[in-house]
Amino acid sequence: MALPRSPHTPIATKNVAAGFALALLGSIAFSGKAIIVKLAYRYGVDAVTLIMYRMLFALPIFAVMAWWASRDKAPLTRKDWLGVLGLGFTGYYLASFLDFAGLAYISASLERLILYLNPTLVMMLGWALYGRRIRWAQAVAMLISYCGVVLVFGLEANLQGTNVAWGALLVFLSAASYAIYLVYSGEMVQRLGSLRLVGLATTVACLLCLVQFAALRPLSAALVAPEVIWLSVLNATLCTAAPVLMVMMAIERIGAGTAAQAGLVGPLSTIFMGIWILGEPFTLWIAAGTALVVVGIFLFSRAARQPAAGR
Repeated sequence: MALPRSPHTPIATKNVAAGFALALLGSIAFSGKAIIVKLAYRYGVDAVTLIMYRMLFALPIFAVMAWWASRDKAPLTRKDWLGVLGLGFTGYYLASFLDFAGLAYISASLERLILYLNPTLVMMLGWALYGRRIRWAQAVAMLISYCGVVLVFGLEANLQGTNVAWGALLVFLSAASYAIYLVYSGEMVQRLGSLRLVGLATTVACLLCLVQFAALRPLSAALVAPEVIWLSVLNATLCTAAPVLMVMMAIERIGAGTAAQAGLVGPLSTIFMGIWILGEPFTLWIAAGTALVVVGIFLFSRAARQPAAGR
């Protein structure tokens, strides 16, 4: 006789489906950031001004997030505030600014592929700082993914010239800056909670971007085309705040590993939007390079989750 179905099964199934959908939507929404930045550059705005507007409109959202997550919690210590300032600088201010600056020189597709190498940078930092072992399977997967980036980079450099190298370097440094944030944020996430830490760190980053604009640009530089304002509002809401919340909600339902796997759609969605919205070219070389990056990161993530072999 068949066993009775658990009354919790439909609820669990719905949670998994909702979590996976949130992870997919979050990845796609975050990938749209590069498309919006490239569109805004068509109106003659520079990276300092553009990121100022993005963070200006995102500031109220993240400030409310920080306040909400801090309710009924112990106040931060001096050490906590120093940690928040450091993580806000590296993870959201510096990483974002370098990314925006790099997008002035390279395509949205190449930018997304470079940023997608982030897990490999986290692993290499773990090896350099803490002596964590790198498995052969991870090393091979890294080689595959980096070959994919080199393939797309070579094609783009051949078509657009030497500025591509500068743009690719800036985006790679952006990925490295965010990897530093991930490596050092683990302890603080456990102590403060992910929502509180993200809210506080992003609020710090928003303020730093406003200070940067005030220090480097005259007030008249804020007079930009209306399209830049609306694109910045869209960037701050749909492509910044919303993905953060969606991915966090997805992790609560399906776990970080599954949510990360759903993020594989990121480079593909960026390429599709780049072709459809920006008119970027799509060739066999780009397809091959993208496939290598996605496969390499998938194998890398799978190898990272496997238990270490016994001694």
